[in-house]
Amino acid sequence: MRKQLQKGFTLIELMIMVAIIGILAAIAIPAYQNYTIRAQISEGATLADGVKIAMADYFAFSGTWPTQIVGAGPTSLNFPGAVSGNYVASVSTGAGTGDINILYGNGSNLAIQGQVLSIYAALSPNQDIVWICGLQGIPGAAVSVGGAAATTTVAPQYLPRACQV
Repeated sequence: MRKQLQKGFTLIELMIMVAIIGILAAIAIPAYQNYTIRAQISEGATLADGVKIAMADYFAFSGTWPTQIVGAGPTSLNFPGAVSGNYVASVSTGAGTGDINILYGNGSNLAIQGQVLSIYAALSPNQDIVWICGLQGIPGAAVSVGGAAATTTVAPQYLPRACQV
């Protein structure tokens, strides 16, 4: 009698392979989810860059902060439309306080929907604008002109590196 060669995998070998794949997936999926949430938060910070430039110009010429982004009038930045994105529902300013508030919604992850990232202005001793993002403290001898880190509701692990404590 001739001995037949084994072809394929045994049931035990297949079960071990499935267990290994399951363990790798259990580790990789949460890490990937955090990565995508942080990318969505970064969209808001990028959209706020244009608003920061417009607000700095407004402050340089008038000595006060605008009260709104969209609209016509002496206290508006006169943007032609609302600032929003794929994951950002709106970008708005505080009522003359130098704040920029980014509200997440639209297609964003459920962990950040309805959350706010605040960027606010502080003035250095020589009256230069220093932008404070998220949970950062005010650097050195700078003085806040109205904003506060307490208005940021995005969880610290999702904030961009520039906005962390």
